[in-house]
Amino acid sequence: MIDGGIWPESKSFDDTGFGPPPSKWKGICDSNNNFTCNNKIIGARYYTGEGEIPSPRDSFGHGTHTSSTAAGIYVPHANYSSLAGGTARGGAPSARIAVYKVCWQGCNDADILSAFDDAIADGVDIISISLGRHDVLDYFEDSIAIGSFHAMKKNILTSSSAGNSGPNSSTIQNYAPWMLTVAASTIDRKFIAQTQLGDGLNLLILLLYYSNPTASISKSVGVFDSEAPYVISFSSRGPNPVTSNILKPDLAAPGVNILAAWTPSSGEDYRIISGTSMACPHASGAAAYVKSFNPTWSPAAIKSALITTETLNFLSSAAQVMIPTKNVDAEFAYGAGQLNPLAAVKPGLVYDVDEKDYIKMLCAEGYNTTNLRAIAGDSSACTSVTNATVLGLNYPSVALLVKHGISLSNSFQRTVTNVGKSNSIYKATICAHASIKISVEPDILSFEALLEKKSFLVKIEGVVETSILSASLIWSDGVYNVRSPIVVYTKKE
Repeated sequence: MIDGGIWPESKSFDDTGFGPPPSKWKGICDSNNNFTCNNKIIGARYYTGEGEIPSPRDSFGHGTHTSSTAAGIYVPHANYSSLAGGTARGGAPSARIAVYKVCWQGCNDADILSAFDDAIADGVDIISISLGRHDVLDYFEDSIAIGSFHAMKKNILTSSSAGNSGPNSSTIQNYAPWMLTVAASTIDRKFIAQTQLGDGLNLLILLLYYSNPTASISKSVGVFDSEAPYVISFSSRGPNPVTSNILKPDLAAPGVNILAAWTPSSGEDYRIISGTSMACPHASGAAAYVKSFNPTWSPAAIKSALITTETLNFLSSAAQVMIPTKNVDAEFAYGAGQLNPLAAVKPGLVYDVDEKDYIKMLCAEGYNTTNLRAIAGDSSACTSVTNATVLGLNYPSVALLVKHGISLSNSFQRTVTNVGKSNSIYKATICAHASIKISVEPDILSFEALLEKKSFLVKIEGVVETSILSASLIWSDGVYNVRSPIVVYTKKE
């Protein structure tokens, strides 16, 4: 967890039942100022911070909240002022936690890069980072993009928050293709409290964000939201501001009214808050869960499994669980759709990508050697790369920027790896708007063995006269349904 530290005494981080750290673990515990690790929190580091507690301890609550969301243990009777009472647990409660405190009053780029380097050297499996910046930076200027590229090279997936600058378009942050970018969706409950003001008026207040009210608030009640899940308005939107043909965000996860552990300075051990910072650790925990069943999978394979396995609606191009009227920006709000961790463990097929593929993509984008090496951290160069395109990156989703009202014809290849069953046959189904035609060749893939690879060509033709058209390609063998969202969109000149 690269964040603002952790409160180790929280019940969510009790290490009862945990043995010693695995032998591969090389991390340390910076135990300044009465901070101690255990067999649940097995590593903790902190970086420069002026005017703050010089230790990995969380002073504000954000890092504790995200850590417990990703990997907190089962805690009965957890609640926030009697709200959301029940058993709390993280996405991967059996996972260990290593904490890298980079945020104090702010978060320093040099500290973020150091934290990535330390996490990689320590031997983490997944990196979760609920941080970002509002300005658009190219990948070679972005500390999180650079650090996550280095992590990818060492077979570590970075899960990141999409940002809280929505609902305007192209406000997405953490948009590098080697990262998992997570939008914030609603859950099926809202918390409403009645507040009495000084003039005797009663107001109904929807509790979404943490606050420090001075008025008296009566006990709140939970209200069922029948339209959930949908992406909340504050969640940052695509399209990708740097690489227009890479779809971002990748998917959506719960990020509204999330109950998780907190620092006790507020008088509460658990707190309900909202943000893509809360959505990210849901996906981080899911990634750890998938990796626990598939320890040899690459970061791209894990990401592919998470992206292609949401609940399907074969009569629509959209994920069944998302309501189009709530998110008119469609995939630019929710990516592939709502996270489905259980299905992601066995996705059937995965779209794999390695370091060389990302290098080819960057070269196709026109990066020079200096900027490329700033990202890769090695002697990579583009001189020997030919015939590469961004659309040619073996990404599990597709975004295609075209000119409004102009006939289009684009073709690109994809390759899938069989991780489902040997001797399986997958058939392609296309869902698309009538104004575009999408074809796949071949439209049947026959596999004889696990880890066998098959390639196919996708062709998109037509005329787009609207801002966004949603489509999808689904490969199915009758057991596994592997769905790739396809977005064809235009921009105002």
